[in-house]
Amino acid sequence: MNMESKDKFIHRDLSWLEFNRRVLEEAADAQNPLLERLKFLSIFTGNLDEFYMVRVAAVKKLLESGYNRKDQFGFGPSEIFQEIKLKADSLVKDLYDVYMGSIKAALESNKVYLKNLEELNETQKKFVKRYFDTTLYPIMTPMAVDQGHPFPDLPSKTIALAVSIERSQKNHLAIIPVPKSVPRLLKLPSEGDEFSFILIDQLIKDNLKEFFKGYKIQTASEFRLLRDSEIAFDEEFAPNLLKAMEKELKKRTSAKTVYVQMEQGANTELVDILCTGLNFLKEEIVFVSSDLDLAFFYEMANSIDRPGVRFGSYVPSRVPYEDIFDKIKEGDFIIHLPFQSFFSTEDLIQTAAKDPDVLAIKMTLYRTNEDSNIIKALMEAAKRRKQVTVVVEIKARFEEEKNIQWARELEQAGCHVIYGIVGLKIHSKMTLIVRREEGRIRRYVHLSTGNYNEKTARVYTDIGYFTANDDFARDVADVFNVITGYSQPSPWKRVISSPYDLRKYFFDLIDNEIQQHAKHKNGQIIAKINSLEDVQMIDKLYVASQAGVKIRLMVRGICCLIPGLEGLSQNIEVKSIVGQFLEHSRIFVFNNSETPRVFLSSADWMTRNFDRRVELLFEITKPEIKAHLQFILDNYFKDGVKARLLKSDKTYTRLSQDQNSFSSQEYFINHYTR
Repeated sequence: MNMESKDKFIHRDLSWLEFNRRVLEEAADAQNPLLERLKFLSIFTGNLDEFYMVRVAAVKKLLESGYNRKDQFGFGPSEIFQEIKLKADSLVKDLYDVYMGSIKAALESNKVYLKNLEELNETQKKFVKRYFDTTLYPIMTPMAVDQGHPFPDLPSKTIALAVSIERSQKNHLAIIPVPKSVPRLLKLPSEGDEFSFILIDQLIKDNLKEFFKGYKIQTASEFRLLRDSEIAFDEEFAPNLLKAMEKELKKRTSAKTVYVQMEQGANTELVDILCTGLNFLKEEIVFVSSDLDLAFFYEMANSIDRPGVRFGSYVPSRVPYEDIFDKIKEGDFIIHLPFQSFFSTEDLIQTAAKDPDVLAIKMTLYRTNEDSNIIKALMEAAKRRKQVTVVVEIKARFEEEKNIQWARELEQAGCHVIYGIVGLKIHSKMTLIVRREEGRIRRYVHLSTGNYNEKTARVYTDIGYFTANDDFARDVADVFNVITGYSQPSPWKRVISSPYDLRKYFFDLIDNEIQQHAKHKNGQIIAKINSLEDVQMIDKLYVASQAGVKIRLMVRGICCLIPGLEGLSQNIEVKSIVGQFLEHSRIFVFNNSETPRVFLSSADWMTRNFDRRVELLFEITKPEIKAHLQFILDNYFKDGVKARLLKSDKTYTRLSQDQNSFSSQEYFINHYTR
C-alpha cells in the first residue's frame, strides 16, 4: 500500500507532546486528589523542559546546519520545528489555564494559598523580611552586564531577574539569578488549618533596591532559560570515557539556549537586550501571565499534611520466604512493582553481599537513587573481598553526573567498574550472583523491565524476574563477558539481545503469527510498552494487520503508529494509560496458534533500543508465570478510567466511564494486598 509517510506515521515529537497533554489532563481531572493534581502539573513542566533540552535542541541544530532533508516521518526540520512550537505553546497556555482556573480554585477551597506580597498579614510580612535579610540576601549575587562584565553563563533551568537600572542618565543592565541553594517555595506561618506559601522570587523583586543602592530601578522582568543538554563527543577516539564525559558536562552551562520563558508585560527594550545576551530569537520567547516554572508544585504537595487530598496509601505486598536463595531455588518467580514490594530485589543484593558463600556479583546500573541500599550492598560486598563487577552507564541522560559519582565511589570500595560500551548505551537490567553450594557453583539471576532504583520502584510499574535456571545463568554470564571484555556473543538459549538480533527476533515472531493466522485464523499479538517509534517495526505490524492478525498495543508514551486505517491498520488497537503510577513494564504475548509465547524485556520498540542500546528480551516458560503475565495484560486492557484510545485521526479519547469504571492500577493495589 503506497502512502506518504505523514499519512502512515505520527511524528515522534508530536506524539510525545500528545503524551504530555495526557499528563496535563490528569492535573485538570477533578476526580484526582488535589495534591496529586499539583504533582501532575510539576511532572508536565519537567517533561516539557527535558523535551526542549533534548528534542527541540536537536531540531535547532539541524536548522542551523542548513540540513533540509525530510525525516522518516515526512517532516523537514523547519516544518517540524513550527509544528512543535505551535503545539507546545498551546500546551503551555493550557497549563496556565488549568493552574489559574480549576487548580487555584481547588487550592483556595482547601485553604491552601500561594500568596503575593500584598496578600500577607503582618506576621507573614515580618517573617519574609527576616528570611530575606538573614538567608536570601547573603547568598545572592547580582551580575552587572557591561564592557567589563559579559553576559553571564546561566545554567539551564535558571530563573533570573533582568533589571534595568539608571544612574547619572546612564542605563545599565544587571542579572539576578534566583538561588538554587534554598527552596524556591517558602512556607509561611499560618493560622488554624491553613497552608500558605510564597515564592522567593517575590521577595527578591520586592527588595531589588537592596542590591542597587545609589541607582534608580527602571524596570525588572523575570525570565527562565533552558539550554541544549545533549552530550555529544566521539566516543571511539576518547581515550577515557569517564573523563571525556566529565569534560562534556562542564560545557552544559554555556550550551546554546533553546527555550526562554518570560513574564508577560516585560519592557520591550529589556527583552531585546536579554535576547542579545542569550543569543535567542525574540519571536521564540514564550510569555506567561503567571509564575514561571511550575515545578515547585511538587514541593508544595509534599509540604502539606492533610487527609483526603492524596491518593490512598497502601503497603506493597512482599513475596513470602525466609531465605531469598532458597526461594529462588524453589522455582522462578516474578514481582509486579509497585504493587508488590521491591524488597526482594534489595534483599537479593544485600544477602549476597554478606553471604560468605557468594563469590561474585555482576550487575548493570542505568539509573539509581540517592542513598541507594543496593549501592551500599555492592560496596560492602567488595570490602568483603567478593568479586564485584558493576556496569555503570554514565551516558544515561540527565543522570550522567550522579552515575559518575557512583562509579567513583564503587571503584574506591574495590568494585570493578565498567563505564559502558563505545557507541552503545547499556540499558538492560540484570544481576548475576555466583554462589558456592555443596561443593558446586550455582548462579542466581535477576532480570527486570525497570531500573535498580528504590525510589522509582514505588511509582513505576515494572516486572522483576528471579531464576536459578542454568541456561539463563550461562546466557547472562555471556552477556556480561560481551560488555566487560572482547567476547563475541554466542548463540544464546534464553535471552535475545540488541543491537545484535532483537529486531530480527521480533520480526520472526510476527512472521510466525502471520503464518499461523493463515492456517488457523487465530493470529494475535499483544504488547505493553512505553514507546513505539521504530518505522520498520510499525511497517511490520501493518503487514501483520493486513494479513488479519489482531494486534492490541498498550503504549504509554510515544506511538508513531496510526491504528484503524482501512486497508492498513484496521486490525490494530492502541491504548495508553496515564495514572497514579508511571506504566513502565514491557510485556509481549504472541498467540502462536493458542500456545502463547510470553516475553519480558528492558526494550521498547524504538530505533535506539534496537540499534544503539544493549537490551535484553527473555521468554517466560513457567506456566503459572505466563498465565499471570497474561492476567496482568488482560486487566490493563479492561481499564476504562485511566486509559485513552488512539484514534485514526491521531487524537486520543477517554473511554466512557459510564460503561467502564474499572481502573487497572487500583485493581492491582487491591489484588496484591488483599
